[in-house]
Amino acid sequence: MRKCLVVVDMLNDFIRPDGALYVQGAEKIIEPIRQILAKARDEGWLIVYACDHHEPDDPEFNLFPRHCVGGTPGAEVISELAPRQGEVIVRKRRFSPFFETDLGTLLKHQKITHATVVGVVTHICVMETVAGLFYRDIPSTIPLNAVADFDPEMEKAAVKRMEKVFNAKILNSLE
Repeated sequence: MRKCLVVVDMLNDFIRPDGALYVQGAEKIIEPIRQILAKARDEGWLIVYACDHHEPDDPEFNLFPRHCVGGTPGAEVISELAPRQGEVIVRKRRFSPFFETDLGTLLKHQKITHATVVGVVTHICVMETVAGLFYRDIPSTIPLNAVADFDPEMEKAAVKRMEKVFNAKILNSLE
């Protein structure tokens, strides 16, 4: 089995209290993600950072405040989870890291057979990542202690949808 860890939007604008789209309480998932990242690195998994990366006039800003503009500190991965050399950064301009990127091709060439998905926001970008994996026949696991959301009701529905519709394995934490 060839595994992959997808770290979704663990960026300053989402995780830091002064960020443009701060997800309240998201700091609590930093340590579990750091532990999962260490395990993935030790075991030789492919590490992918799926990172919002917008132009200053991105249409998404009609839905959400201006955030993660390319070249700004808000669009950078938080220092606690900084990518290492050889790890993949996918700059995404939509909720899905598969939209107009080479991520699908990369996972196919790397012969990825399973992915663990962590990060923010559960009901938006995390779920879109899980959907993209499902459409590429790559099973996924979501450790609940390593995802965060600003809307508990939407998060609960998203977790149920990822499990029931996209066949994701939902765990309280990654063993």
